[in-house]
Amino acid sequence: MRVPLRHYLATTTAGTFFLILLGVYTGKIGAGLSCEARWPLCDGWMGLFPANWPSFVEWFHRLVAFVVGFLILGAAIMAWRRNRSKSLRYTTLLAVLLLPVQIFFGANTVLNFGVTASMMHQFAAQAIFGSLVIATTIAYVKHGASSGQSPSGPNVQHADD
Repeated sequence: MRVPLRHYLATTTAGTFFLILLGVYTGKIGAGLSCEARWPLCDGWMGLFPANWPSFVEWFHRLVAFVVGFLILGAAIMAWRRNRSKSLRYTTLLAVLLLPVQIFFGANTVLNFGVTASMMHQFAAQAIFGSLVIATTIAYVKHGASSGQSPSGPNVQHADD
């Protein structure tokens, strides 16, 4: 079964939003500090079942980031293979190109836990999320245009109708 690109993008965007919320919680409880400035290790090892709650939250954030990162990569591949829209292709490409930057800032947040590191990590997350919101919107609008529906839906009355 072939998943429509617009639905895949919506799922990826929702996953990215969840990851951002999880990242805010991770920073709020200082979970990066539980790693004792060791990255990619945390709490002395690499695994999802560490000794304490902050370490678990940090590892869970990393696991979700791993999954969402591959969803973003998949969205870009699908956009380039299935869609002729340059704007859709380039917005998903932007999200993929920002991923290594985001990973670098994430590592820096653990290694140098401070306001600047956290701010840059959050800025990159918002840029990725923004590009995915734009890509998702483009995909839904283009689908509505190709199916003869307005972006508002099939039964919406417009002023000029």
